[in-house]
Amino acid sequence: MIGDIETIEEFLARHTSDVEEAVRQAAAAEIMPRFRQLAAHEVDQKSGPHDLVTDADRKAELYLTEVLPKLLPGSVVVGEEAVHANPASYEAIQEEAPVWIVDPVDGTRQFVHGDPGFCTLVALAHRGVVHASWTFAPARDQLATAIRGQGALLDGVPLRAGSPEPGRDLQVATSHPDYTTDEQKRALLGLWTDGVKPRACGSAGLEYLAIARGELDATAFSWEAAWDHAAGILLVEEAGGVHLTRAGEPFRITGGNALPFTAARDAATARRVVELLSGGA
Repeated sequence: MIGDIETIEEFLARHTSDVEEAVRQAAAAEIMPRFRQLAAHEVDQKSGPHDLVTDADRKAELYLTEVLPKLLPGSVVVGEEAVHANPASYEAIQEEAPVWIVDPVDGTRQFVHGDPGFCTLVALAHRGVVHASWTFAPARDQLATAIRGQGALLDGVPLRAGSPEPGRDLQVATSHPDYTTDEQKRALLGLWTDGVKPRACGSAGLEYLAIARGELDATAFSWEAAWDHAAGILLVEEAGGVHLTRAGEPFRITGGNALPFTAARDAATARRVVELLSGGA
């Protein structure tokens, strides 16, 4: 029992549009007014020059942290910026309460440079299972949604990942080298082979959307942070795609995955990427 709602499914049947409105309002109030308008004092580094945070990230996350638990009493928020401030708060993903997993600005580097390739990611999970996700690219006015077992939509139109065209090089978005260990670098080198065309990834959320739309064949990511992957993993699944770790298992938002892992348009592509990642280690 969650408040006066019996199940997550019942909550989603009643309140999916309310979550969508909250995501749109967070972007309208806190993100878009700062897009291409950031002052120097509104941008900070976290772990290094490629890991940025802005006032838009912080304030949009605070907005969603206030609104989302009111929609679903008893739920909690795990947000990227709150976890940076208090790493122990990430453990809520493992606990019993329903959890909103929030990345307020996925693609902060793009946002800072005035590139529209960023998005807000929200996923609703319970006991390690992602039940719904919202991927909103406000500069493009695109909203992708997924509900487990009910499919994926982009602006209300069903998404189908399909399969890569036979004989064409696989298009694979990969982790930036700055975010990989030496072992992961060796694994990713397996993708530099005939029949594969790897490139550095942008916003993880938008790369997952590209897979769900059939515009990108696969990813090869080397980090586990749930706010980057939870929404997109469900979006790809519900569009007919597949995700696998190097151990050949589905990616788990609760962690402990064999990295790097892939999300792909179909099972054959996922297996091919995993084989290449395993051969490169």
